[in-house]
Amino acid sequence: MPLDRWIGALKERNFRFFFIGQTASQVGTGMAPVAIVFAVLAHGTATDIGYVLAAGTTPLVILLLVGGVVGDRVSRRKLMLQSDALRTLAECTLGLWVLLGRPPLWGFMTLSALMGIGQAFFNPALTAIVPQMLSPERLQQGNALNGISASSGGMIGPAIAGVIVAVSSPGWAILIDGMTYLVSVVSLACIRIDWNAAEVSASFVTLLRQGWKEFWSRSWLWAIVLQSSLVNALFASFLVLGPVVAKQSLGGAPAWGAILAAEGAGAVVGGIVMLRVHPRRPLLVATLSSLVFPLPLFFLAGRAPTILVTIAGFLAGGFITVFSVQWSTTLQREIPSDVLSRVSAYDWFGSLILLPIGMALAGPLATTIGITTTLVGSGGLMILLILAVLAVPSVTRLRASTPE
Repeated sequence: MPLDRWIGALKERNFRFFFIGQTASQVGTGMAPVAIVFAVLAHGTATDIGYVLAAGTTPLVILLLVGGVVGDRVSRRKLMLQSDALRTLAECTLGLWVLLGRPPLWGFMTLSALMGIGQAFFNPALTAIVPQMLSPERLQQGNALNGISASSGGMIGPAIAGVIVAVSSPGWAILIDGMTYLVSVVSLACIRIDWNAAEVSASFVTLLRQGWKEFWSRSWLWAIVLQSSLVNALFASFLVLGPVVAKQSLGGAPAWGAILAAEGAGAVVGGIVMLRVHPRRPLLVATLSSLVFPLPLFFLAGRAPTILVTIAGFLAGGFITVFSVQWSTTLQREIPSDVLSRVSAYDWFGSLILLPIGMALAGPLATTIGITTTLVGSGGLMILLILAVLAVPSVTRLRASTPE
């Protein structure tokens, strides 16, 4: 049936439960960047925002490789369920603390770190569990639906959080975020997937080395991960300085929520396109798509009206989803299933390792050379790094191994 060509993956029971839980938690995740940063800004500075964001990202980076090994040794479903239970506890605690008092900077950082720990074990298992729920011909469709799920959360969550922060306390938005993770916990509990830990007797170091061998043997893989590491560090300036520009020039939390919501809306459109478009050279398309990522930085730097920044965010969000769908599908097709969590962990680790540094330095750097210079410089360097990857033959020549 024609509808199967678009959402046929949802006919699979396990994937349907998974999709419901992820959609709910992604709405909450979309609320966090607005709610938490404006809770910090109520009594803090841009530097404080950077420290809080870095506190959440640092344990994520440190523990990703551990999460990858664990994801290949135990049930991925149970691991993801436990990770979301931890994030539920951390988010709800922070939300209640903001509502009942005034958390110190260390309180924000500690609870952000707990959320980062949960994400470190969740992300590698997420990449590897999708092929367990879907047939190969529905793999890209499932990844596209996951992208739409995340994008819908990125569109709805910030808009809701912006309104809540404007009329009430950011604590309510953070508390709701925590409750959405509980929906994911219940959904994961309903999934039934057989698990055989074939390598459970191997040592941690052996498993880590095997994952590294698979990772390093593919030049397209480590080249894009290296580029992503530097690009993400530069993109941190948008995450840290964007709320400051919004507060100073664009009207505060509602404007920042609208910008992030527009990015989510664009990502939804990108996901819908990826339901039906199957490029023969997926990594070439993914890399060219990423050239749009720096666009919002330039508009923020120029203090453009909110509507123009939201349009830039919409375009960036759409092409971010194009990149992520092609990247995830390529990993799942090219990497053997029994090492996929570990290779995904190296991917996440490499891509995020410099992000905490970028977050911590964005505020002080802006204080020294100015917000405008920091945003323009970051955007320009991002473009140069993305173009450099096109010089790697395996990136531009790799073809989809399974015709759709």
